[in-house]
Amino acid sequence: MNPSISRVVVLDQQLPEALPVQRVEVRRITIGPHTALGPHVHNGPVFGNIVSGSAIYQQAAGDQPRVLYAGDVFYEPAVERIARFDTEDEGVTFIAYFPLTAGQDATLDLVED
Repeated sequence: MNPSISRVVVLDQQLPEALPVQRVEVRRITIGPHTALGPHVHNGPVFGNIVSGSAIYQQAAGDQPRVLYAGDVFYEPAVERIARFDTEDEGVTFIAYFPLTAGQDATLDLVED
């Protein structure tokens, strides 16, 4: 093995059920400073990797919010309400991975507080 190569698992997320993935859409998403996206849901699971900046991430309303920084990864489960993904002074850029089934398009729907 080459000692100059490092392989570290940073997220190993079990999905709640089997997902017949046909394709994976990868998006670079930038959210400006002081943006509160608000509660939202996705129609499929989302995996993300913070590239620059930071975001306050809170999966469920009762969970403790945490700040994600460059290099951090996150998971948003399908059809579960995400309480927060908010930016502060510097905004955030992240890469989002959307595993999609046949004929599915990735969606984000804002929901009531």
